[in-house]
Amino acid sequence: MSAKTNYQANLVGVIGKPVDENPTGVMFEAAFKELGMNWHYLNIEVLRDDLEDAIKGIRAFNMSGMNITMPYKVDVVSYLDAVADDAALMGAVNAIRVEGRKLIGENTDGKGFLRGLRDDGKTDPDGRKVVLLGAGGAARAIAVELALAGAVCITVVNRSKKNGKQLSALISDKTSTEASFVQWKGVYEIPSDTDIVVNATPIGFTDPNEKPPINYDAITDKMVVCDVIPNNPSTLFLREGGGRGARLVDGLSMLVYQGVICFKIWTGVEAPVDIMRGALRAAFGLQ
Repeated sequence: MSAKTNYQANLVGVIGKPVDENPTGVMFEAAFKELGMNWHYLNIEVLRDDLEDAIKGIRAFNMSGMNITMPYKVDVVSYLDAVADDAALMGAVNAIRVEGRKLIGENTDGKGFLRGLRDDGKTDPDGRKVVLLGAGGAARAIAVELALAGAVCITVVNRSKKNGKQLSALISDKTSTEASFVQWKGVYEIPSDTDIVVNATPIGFTDPNEKPPINYDAITDKMVVCDVIPNNPSTLFLREGGGRGARLVDGLSMLVYQGVICFKIWTGVEAPVDIMRGALRAAFGLQ
């Protein structure tokens, strides 16, 4: 007797508003195709008033996992059965894994950055001094993971005093890493003993000719310079750092690796990293 054909696909996706320009599914679909897996990734736009029902729908449709994007990364926490310790520390979730009937919140953004730093930047943050530009959601995820990975100190540089102080206090109070806040006024001077500089602001996302106002001559060839902007792997910020000999880690790296981590969480299978990276590069018109 021939084997029974299974026409039922495993479903994952992303919930947010808007999601029409979110390219995450491109890399997942490319990975599923490469590995011959009957899985599909859906972009699902959800109104705020429908968020709780949408989360319940993950169970109702027997979905295998879900990404959460803006503006629901914080709101979604109250509708989950449990949240991983690092995601709880950040207060935000960007991925849900399904464990039996339980929905578990994870945050792979910071983990994706960390893997990019280690794999592409050939740098372990343990014992390193970090300057973090920005204090928003991406900065929060990155700061927590850097602290948990052993960064000795993190200087949060931000225009908003409230957000900057909150993030530095979180790191100082909840981890063993020393953190401080510097309010960003004018051109920021990077301390000479800095090991890692991270642009976690949106500067450079919409205008490739923009760059954060820092003294780029303070960057040295002993530093690692990282950007979170995914749609341009060669931002002006990175080019300035590279021109001074710094090792570079681009934002596409973080986006790919957070997806790679989600892929393994959901499927139990190692992700085809190069296939996922190539699919995103094509989506951004980079090849």
